[in-house]
Amino acid sequence: MMENKTEVTQFILLGLTNDSELQVPLFIMFFFIYIITLVGNLGIIVLTFWDSCLHNPMYFFLSNLCLVDFCYSSAVTPIIMAGFLIEDKVISHNACAAQMYIFVAFATVENYLLASMAYDRCAAMCKPLHYTTTMTTSVCARLAIGSYLCGFLNASIHTGDTFSLSFCKSNEVHHFFCDIPAVMVLSCSDRRVSELVLVYVVSFNIFIILLVILISYIFIFVTILKMHSASGYQKALITCASHFIAAAIFYGTIIFMYLQLSSSHSMDTDKMASVFYTMVIPTMLNPLVYSLRNKEVKSAL
Repeated sequence: MMENKTEVTQFILLGLTNDSELQVPLFIMFFFIYIITLVGNLGIIVLTFWDSCLHNPMYFFLSNLCLVDFCYSSAVTPIIMAGFLIEDKVISHNACAAQMYIFVAFATVENYLLASMAYDRCAAMCKPLHYTTTMTTSVCARLAIGSYLCGFLNASIHTGDTFSLSFCKSNEVHHFFCDIPAVMVLSCSDRRVSELVLVYVVSFNIFIILLVILISYIFIFVTILKMHSASGYQKALITCASHFIAAAIFYGTIIFMYLQLSSSHSMDTDKMASVFYTMVIPTMLNPLVYSLRNKEVKSAL
């Protein structure tokens, strides 16, 4: 039977919390987190460009990683902060789709950049004498461009798939930004195929990259075990530990968020996990985990 259905033209972001006493303290906290994200990530980009000692593949990929973290954090954090101060938390249908596209695109680019960095570390550790001929400027450029192309293609698939659904039920997004599971659950269409597309595509992107990282680190650890120098052994571990920690935190939260069907999702739990990969990870990983522990970055500063 034909039914009269009103298509949703705008969404309401319910935000992180409805507790009025927490609004201002959370705004102040996230404001400082965002400032650290801006200063840390953009600072590393400028430093890498400015200092010729950092003109090598490792810092080329790191500066791209900083740019990506800045972009997808900026797609989400200002909206969260605005939600703490204003009662009107409405976002239009098109703005919601744009936010989802930008966030998914740059998060996917980070996924592929982490694999490129693992390959770079493997080339540097396992065959140091061939490193300059293996990781040439053209190879680094192709890896970076490929990462961006995969990111924007993946975002097109997920955003197009999500917004091809009909939204005629509630327009209240139980989240602080337009994340795929939170928006998809509002659809009045049959979303089983869309959920499977989400799980399969995310699984492919994550596990292919995790396989590349795992293989790279197997070669790295085998090389480290063969080292006879204690100082070389320690330097190798420190160099690889930063990337390993970054990858573990990033993939842990992404797997938790996206490799579930909507029936298994707890939106309150998802919001807490989302805080990590939208705000904490861009703030902590690049400026702190990678750079401040690195003697070359300290020297450049």
